Amino acid sequence: MEKRISTIAFDADDTLWHNERYFSSAQSSFQFLLADYVDPEQADLVLLETEKRNIPLYGFGVKGFVLSMLEAASILTARQASSLLNDSILALGRQMLSQPVELLPGVSQALRQMHGQFCLMLITKGDLVHQERKIASSGLADFFDYVEIVSDKNAETYERIFDKHGQKAGRAVMVGNSLKSDVLPALEAGAFGVHVPYEITFAVEHAEAPLENRRFHTLANLGELPALIENINGTLRR
Repeated sequence: MEKRISTIAFDADDTLWHNERYFSSAQSSFQFLLADYVDPEQADLVLLETEKRNIPLYGFGVKGFVLSMLEAASILTARQASSLLNDSILALGRQMLSQPVELLPGVSQALRQMHGQFCLMLITKGDLVHQERKIASSGLADFFDYVEIVSDKNAETYERIFDKHGQKAGRAVMVGNSLKSDVLPALEAGAFGVHVPYEITFAVEHAEAPLENRRFHTLANLGELPALIENINGTLRR
């Protein structure tokens, strides 16, 4: 009998490889750079408020984060940020952009096992150039039938992408670390949502788990995904 699940889509950052830890490290460095002006809590608060305000303008990713750090530094220093401070913030951004791609546990194993059995998609948001570079450096590009880099993720995003590639949302699974961006909008679009939590969650990505939704699942790591897909297909056949 034909498998009911035909498409498996994956988020990239903090689902396939580490990402948020580099933002967290840069934020700690930002606190240190502003230590003569404000305490760490105030630095974090103003930076987060600045990020939230700027995401609609800059989108997600390192470049927008650096612009927000520069703006937050200006606010926190009462517009007296020195050229040395700004240069140090820019150096943090360059360091983030040059970080190597480090895969998370179970990723290669899961993709290798499912490659050729399902239509595999990569759906990631963020800066186009940086995301393309990470995908190329990851060694995972050949596993994916389609790669989509988008500015944001919502139900319409998933519906559009599945339709574009001739896939049915009801026969698709979206896998990611963010409930807000990966799981909830995929469920709204009619797909299954699989949450694989990461060690750190960006504040704007927090959301409540839809525990009452039968299409929602949680895994400890991607190595568990092939067995889950097999179980879902078995359930759908009955």
